[in-house]
Amino acid sequence: MLAKAITILFLLFCFCQFAMAQQRPNVLIIQLDDMNGFGATDYYPKVKTPFLQKLKQEALNFIKATCQAPVCVPSRASMFSGLYPHTTGAYLNGSDPWRGKSILRNTESFPETFHKSGYETWARGKIFHAKVDSGRYEKMFDNRPIYMGGFGPFAEKEYWLGNGQFSSVKAWTGPDSDFPDIVNADAAVKFLEDKHDKPFFLFYGLWRPHTPYTAPKRFFDLYEGMHFELPQGYKDGDLNDVPFLARELVDSLKQFGKSQEEILQTVEKLIRGYCATSSFADWNMGRVIEALDKSPYAANTIVIVCSDNGYHNGEKIRWQKGTMWEMSAYTPLLIRFPGCKPQVINQTVGLIDLYPTLVEYCKLNKPPHKLEGQSMVLIFTNGNASFRSYSLTTYGTGYTSVTDGRYRYIRYPDKTEELYDHTTDPWEWNNIASQKNMNGVKKKLQKLVPKKMRESLGGRYEQRRGKDNKYMAENEKDGPVGEGNN
Repeated sequence: MLAKAITILFLLFCFCQFAMAQQRPNVLIIQLDDMNGFGATDYYPKVKTPFLQKLKQEALNFIKATCQAPVCVPSRASMFSGLYPHTTGAYLNGSDPWRGKSILRNTESFPETFHKSGYETWARGKIFHAKVDSGRYEKMFDNRPIYMGGFGPFAEKEYWLGNGQFSSVKAWTGPDSDFPDIVNADAAVKFLEDKHDKPFFLFYGLWRPHTPYTAPKRFFDLYEGMHFELPQGYKDGDLNDVPFLARELVDSLKQFGKSQEEILQTVEKLIRGYCATSSFADWNMGRVIEALDKSPYAANTIVIVCSDNGYHNGEKIRWQKGTMWEMSAYTPLLIRFPGCKPQVINQTVGLIDLYPTLVEYCKLNKPPHKLEGQSMVLIFTNGNASFRSYSLTTYGTGYTSVTDGRYRYIRYPDKTEELYDHTTDPWEWNNIASQKNMNGVKKKLQKLVPKKMRESLGGRYEQRRGKDNKYMAENEKDGPVGEGNN
């Protein structure tokens, strides 16, 4: 009788575990690298992103989502830890946030939370963009060793349009297997075609549309014969009303030519390259989502598509990221979940909110540390639900950008300021910080600037003009490269 009772209890236990696994949703996160709002917000209509357009018809599109740092390493550190950069000290690329004396060395990342909560965890591609301690990946993912890849392939010097191989633009005629994004997408598709007895967490990190602008030739062919004008957010003399420290974050467009005509010709080639690599990234993303939709897991899987930071394509006389303005802070964020009714969401959310959202939505065991983001699950059922009224982005100690959805307030280490009203000035052309009638708005947003900022873990700013600037020089040192460069 005892043996029979033990057998029954064991079977009941197995049934309960199976039932719980069936109820808990699978998770697919696809993170793109340096993708701005060209496709997600229809900012640049010439870009061709058919899979992203399809997802917009199926998902919540958070058009006011932001990153918590406008470059890869600290943005990902914040997203994966659920902690702000001013809490961790991870502000810059080249920092080492997951090792050494960093608090993140002993902070549970959300892949670890999934793993500890009984999920099958799998990842490929660009993940943290920084090294982790030996053995830590095994605590996060079941598919060790993980193939990550890198930014290549790089084009020959004759295709460089700026300083170095990352500025290359070339339609690639080599095999598709030259691109890690394709190799990793193939592996993700295979994972979704396999049988899984437990709920799974799948993270697919792309390296595109980040530079170099190399992509299979067929994606450049999509734009054959097209003219690429500067984005509508570009304005001559745009930096005339911003503080010195703001200008120091900009390397200008003069690196692309000696005359205005030469610069514009080069920028057109760069935008063509950015559009081609965006289409390439879209295709890879789409293949993985299509594989999910053809699988038996589609009805019970939440899909999250985001970038790690925003990107300038000439706005603010800037190419790339690493500023405090909207184009660096905004990141596409689309979330599709079972029963989702597509909607444009105007809440001011951030990538930092993904961790608490997944903990609640997937019924995960809570991590030991307090998460600084806020769960977005309530928005899933009510797109107008009350939510945190602001989003915060920092870059280096003392560089802070706050948005409440209408206004963006920026403060620099020397206390100089910028303020923009996006209802009348969406491209942030007119700095109204000095207008007396804006003092009330400024005071409200100033209260959201962190009172204390943890000492920087070091790293480098994205350009070198500020090498002699005392505020930037404090962190101007080369750090560990990690999973790649930039």
